[in-house]
Amino acid sequence: MPMDQPQPMNLPMDAHRRSGAFPPEVIAQIQRTATEGHYEIRGWGAKRDLPTFDDLLFLTASLTRYPLEGYREKCDTSTVLGTRYASKPLHLAIPVTIAGMSFGALSATAKVALGRAASAAGTSTTTGDGGMIAEERAASRLLVYQCLPSRYGFNVDDLRQADAIEIVIGQGAKPGGGGLLLGQKVTDRVAGMRTLPAGVDQRSASRHPDWVGPDDLRIKIEELREATRWEKPVYVKFGATRVVNDVKLAVEAGADVVVVDGMQGGTAATQDFFIEHTGIPTLAAVRLAAEALRDIGMEDTVQLIASGGIRTGADVAKALALGADAVSVGVAPLIALGCNSPTYWQDGSDHDASDGYRALGTEAGYCHHCHTGRCPVGVTTQDAGLEARLDADRGARQVTNYLKAMAMETAALARACGKSDVHNLEPNDLVALTVEAAAMAQVPLAGTEWIPGRQDKL
Repeated sequence: MPMDQPQPMNLPMDAHRRSGAFPPEVIAQIQRTATEGHYEIRGWGAKRDLPTFDDLLFLTASLTRYPLEGYREKCDTSTVLGTRYASKPLHLAIPVTIAGMSFGALSATAKVALGRAASAAGTSTTTGDGGMIAEERAASRLLVYQCLPSRYGFNVDDLRQADAIEIVIGQGAKPGGGGLLLGQKVTDRVAGMRTLPAGVDQRSASRHPDWVGPDDLRIKIEELREATRWEKPVYVKFGATRVVNDVKLAVEAGADVVVVDGMQGGTAATQDFFIEHTGIPTLAAVRLAAEALRDIGMEDTVQLIASGGIRTGADVAKALALGADAVSVGVAPLIALGCNSPTYWQDGSDHDASDGYRALGTEAGYCHHCHTGRCPVGVTTQDAGLEARLDADRGARQVTNYLKAMAMETAALARACGKSDVHNLEPNDLVALTVEAAAMAQVPLAGTEWIPGRQDKL
């Protein structure tokens, strides 16, 4: 072999092994950052493997307990939120609500479809950042109005039109980080509602400008109550981090409802490092929050909503068993609308959306490009042509089907556990498949009585 050509190297076999610390995806991320000089911004939620509700199983009834007959014995799914101070608490037909997603992040058509679906299923939907649009209020029988750190679009007249108020301290996908709406989604209408320039990236504050602690939160809650004549329930929502203390402080400040959002929670746009490296899983958060309410004797007074990665009726039932009164869903209803579908619907016909996904550098089922505004199925866009691909009637029908099916699944599991009310599900109806899930949920490892970390169960 000529000496001027590369010589073969006698590499040891270990050289061909995949690196644990630097797998190909990490190498690619470093190279992209080095080339472009900025971090990744994306939508959706965490993509890493985490303990989830799938790691829990129900101990359904047999001889120890008797199951209920689904065709003859009723299992109640009705849920009441905001009973502590509000004169008009929310009465829901199901324990599933739709989370806050802004007009701006979502198209107006998507907001209308979600409102119609929530109304048809007997539950509530939520405004999100940037204020209330008239179409959403008209479509929603029960609408929760968010008060966020940005105060974008906040209007006391709209507040009074709402049925409940949600003070957002943070969300599970980015606890401690502010909101983000990239300029390509900031149309004249969106900008006008937020009193900001069109076409410019809008970054929200990471904390409320008029308080620095729970004492100030109490003042804000009282201001909102007075502005709405003590009619509306006041929720306090935060991303799951220091859950126990956050729950207790929110209750002390006067919250009617506490919303705990686990790290699987979705978002329209934020930094990838927030999504993947902050917060704690929903599985751990819901149990900690429920125990915190129990510690202060408020479990029957203040309601708990769990959110972040809830997908099925089984997830709902498990969250209720761990102590939640209801759950909130965001990404899942968008999927029911058509998000990540290979087709979009217009005039009752199916059309191919594959080219739109490929233009984003992805495929249906893998898309996390909500921040770009180029949603091929019209859900997370402000482009009129793309938005026209989403049929509000069909979308509302699909989300309604999804919500009602979730409620039926939840009730079926509760009946199988011998419960006539889904809110009677409890931790001793559950076991865990993994040590991690057992420790987080504080239920026994399947086939044992061992609860990791519990001295009384050794």
